[in-house]
Amino acid sequence: MGFKCGIVGLPNVGKSTLFNALTRTAAAQAANFPFCTIEPNVGEVAVPDARLAKLAGIAGSKEIIPARLTFVDIAGLVKGASKGEGLGNQFLANIREVDAVAHVVRCFENDDVTHVEGRVDPLVDAEIIETELMLADLESVDKRLEGLTRKIKGGDKEAIAQDRLLRLAREALEEGRPARTIEVAEDDRRAWRLLQLLTAKPVLYVCNVEEDAAAEGNAWSARVAEMAAAQGAGSVVISAAIEEEIAQLDDAERAEFLEEMGLEEPGLDRLIRAGYDLLGLQTYFTVGPKETRAWTIRKGTTAPRAAGVIHTDFERGFIRSETIAYDDYVACGGEAGARDKGKLRAEGKTYVVQDGDVLNFLFNT
Repeated sequence: MGFKCGIVGLPNVGKSTLFNALTRTAAAQAANFPFCTIEPNVGEVAVPDARLAKLAGIAGSKEIIPARLTFVDIAGLVKGASKGEGLGNQFLANIREVDAVAHVVRCFENDDVTHVEGRVDPLVDAEIIETELMLADLESVDKRLEGLTRKIKGGDKEAIAQDRLLRLAREALEEGRPARTIEVAEDDRRAWRLLQLLTAKPVLYVCNVEEDAAAEGNAWSARVAEMAAAQGAGSVVISAAIEEEIAQLDDAERAEFLEEMGLEEPGLDRLIRAGYDLLGLQTYFTVGPKETRAWTIRKGTTAPRAAGVIHTDFERGFIRSETIAYDDYVACGGEAGARDKGKLRAEGKTYVVQDGDVLNFLFNT
């Protein structure tokens, strides 16, 4: 099960620098001019989780395999992108393919790094991007509504349902509200997701600050945090320049550098966890002598669906899951101890997997 988070923003706000640090590569060019990223770069990153090492230590696992998120570096959008300005629609299409948006905003002054709008104001930057995405959505909605006319006249139930959702979206967009502000009924959620509206995707604002503000943020990042809270979005403070430096260091050097900078952990760890939370994801574990592995599922996933993340046969032939809560696994010193103390539970098809569960699936082949 793959989850993609797209990195968007105006040119020269630090997107590609951030992506390079995230993926520990120099795959994305980081140059001081707009549109240096021509194709969307894709990189997978591990989700930091201290529980993995603890579980692996108890089980004597030979290998640790963390959960992963995919980040997509999407070229800088500009005012007019929805009408084809800059690299326009090519990149709006890339955004449609991601599950969530990490919106990088520039919260630092630097005369050596040109701002495409000639000034630094992250709130206005965010508004430009949001407006372009809403305009693109509005154009898409109008085209789809027009295309449904014949099917609706023929009584096509799916088309009628689509028409209703698209009209809800159009009403919000015309009022200047992104599609994610719309309350969608549970029965409509799958159809709603299939519309692939740009502004329906959850947003995380990434405040790129100067090095001295990496720990606490600054006045600009505080204003972005207020805006994000008002929108029901997330926000995180990070210094892309620092993260790029950290990415080049080994573990020992990294720890020393973080201490010197007054940071408890790399900002990227916070960013990755924030992206994980933004998508409503959680982790369960499989643990054994061969490997300890983290598996990514959406919150609210039942045991059979969770089993299906490993292999579809596990879901199809699901019988039950042997389940141990993470804290119980640690306190009991592993599976045998948990079984002896009655902390290993047999859970059936309706069980909703909890974050940190250690699971062993029994299934028919």
